[in-house]
Amino acid sequence: MIAEGGHELGNHSYSHPDMERISSQASKDEIQKTTEVIKAVTGKDVTWFAPPSGSFREETVKIADSLGLNTVLWSVDTIDWQKPSPELLQKRVLSKIHPGAFVLMHPTESTANSLDQLITEFKKQNFHVVTVTEAVNEKRIVHTHE
Repeated sequence: MIAEGGHELGNHSYSHPDMERISSQASKDEIQKTTEVIKAVTGKDVTWFAPPSGSFREETVKIADSLGLNTVLWSVDTIDWQKPSPELLQKRVLSKIHPGAFVLMHPTESTANSLDQLITEFKKQNFHVVTVTEAVNEKRIVHTHE
């Protein structure tokens, strides 16, 4: 449904391990298996890998690259896994939002109950919600923050 909705999908590993601590082969297996599942289910290739918990080592990035994936991290954390109130989550994000921000969110009730308000506030501040690929595209239209 996410892919059909036109959203960009990325790889976040198969079993959410600490990518900094697992073996090279396990890292490769985690990334490769997930990419294959996403392709099988959606018919779409993925080009982004976000290491679970932001934990990785240089070799993790090289392994992802060898599998055709760029590694991406976030710059604003909702900490939504702690199930904060929508008000706290919104305050957390809006106090740290900046041009080019990547906001880390999970499919939690806290995020679901915050998303409409966050997007409304982003727009009021002249921020645009885009895919990772659009955000890093060198040919993108640069929107100024006023």
